Amino acid sequence: MSVQDYLDKHMLSRKIEDAVNAAVRAKTPDPILFISNHMKKAVPSVITKVKARQILNSRGIPTVEVDLFTNKGMFRASVPSGDSTGMYEAVELRDGDKGIYLGNAVTKAVKNINEKISEALVGMDPTVQFQIDQALIDLDRTEKKSELGANAILAVSIAACKAGASEKEVPLYKHIADLSGKTNSILPVPAFTVISGGKHSGNSLPIQDIMILPTGAGRFEEALQMGSETYHHLKAVITEKYGANGCNVGEDGGFTPNISSVREGLDVVQEAIGRTAYNDRIKIGIDVAATDFCIGTKYDLEFKSPNKSGQNFKSGEDMIQMYKDLCIDYPIASIEDPFDKEDWEHNKHFCNLGLCQVVGDDLLMSNPKRIERAIHESACNSLLLKINQIGTVKEAVEVVKMAKKAHWGVVVSHRCGETDDSFIADLAVALGAAQIKAGAPCRGEWLAKYNKLLRIEEELGDQAMYAGEDWRPLC
Repeated sequence: MSVQDYLDKHMLSRKIEDAVNAAVRAKTPDPILFISNHMKKAVPSVITKVKARQILNSRGIPTVEVDLFTNKGMFRASVPSGDSTGMYEAVELRDGDKGIYLGNAVTKAVKNINEKISEALVGMDPTVQFQIDQALIDLDRTEKKSELGANAILAVSIAACKAGASEKEVPLYKHIADLSGKTNSILPVPAFTVISGGKHSGNSLPIQDIMILPTGAGRFEEALQMGSETYHHLKAVITEKYGANGCNVGEDGGFTPNISSVREGLDVVQEAIGRTAYNDRIKIGIDVAATDFCIGTKYDLEFKSPNKSGQNFKSGEDMIQMYKDLCIDYPIASIEDPFDKEDWEHNKHFCNLGLCQVVGDDLLMSNPKRIERAIHESACNSLLLKINQIGTVKEAVEVVKMAKKAHWGVVVSHRCGETDDSFIADLAVALGAAQIKAGAPCRGEWLAKYNKLLRIEEELGDQAMYAGEDWRPLC
């Protein structure tokens, strides 16, 4: 296309004349800057290039970062990853060459973006997010995004979302809210990881995480303060009881004292909460990740212990009784993955007791078909949304709508292999998720999300609403 053809197509001669006239009317002291800004608004934004690279996530493992260019700027996104990929979730594309990053390099995904995806998206309007995402899905042509890689597709989807928000001159959370049809923005209750166990740490604690939820805070800013103060009180408690080595942290930032039982861990957390002035304003959540220690139909609570007694090999019924007792003895408000991902019957039985929020992570894997089945069978009452398990912003919005229609809670979640991209903070606010799980209140990759929520709350001002006591629907 020649310069003249471009000018004619976009009627730029007329728009330049309009910009000059507007500058004269405004009596601007800097007419060049005024005309430049006026023209930026007058000319529609289009994607001009997408460039990807390999970077490292918080675990020192390669992941994908994307720079998406429009005629008005550059927009960057990077994607998280888990420590494994479940059979029902979208597929991360890795190189598999054990001689390079132990097989974890993502140069194939990077190449797919630079050579295939970029070409397909050039010329598209970044504000039409769902059309962009559908173009990515159609280009891949596989159910689990194994051709291009979910890591490649998601990075581009997020970058395009940021470009769309910029073109509309609205905050990212407002743009996503518009896409989803939401009208009110809600600051989520954070579920701070404070003690790590399971496969995320080297202690003998079988469950993966113990979390605190400041549901009694009045604002997100106060919730973050409550979480941070409790975390530091917990550090002091652990140092007194287990020594300084107990304050080493796991992959999500939780402390890893040498504890072996769930009750011991909950007692330590309770003592830390007791040293604050918050008491019943803070609830407790646990991520059991029971799939990690399910053997057949039994659950081995000593799977990490070097000297197994054989006394903690429990049936599904035993696990239900254990959870019932824990909910009586501690202020537990949420239990994630209490049973194996294929143990639908015990998930359903426990959920129907109505003791607490029952979150589906491994059970659901953010997969629409699994979510639909869980809704039909009442196997849980809350969705843990991990956007890399599904692969696009469009599909994330759709599964959240499914969950909300069923009157479920929604927890927007990070992954153990995180980056400093704060996209999930905007996503949680935009979708009215009311809960966010983004690791401990420490370390840059987790604080990027929490600090972004602080800024969003400040920006919303009097319109900011913290989920607080309304953090989950009444099921």
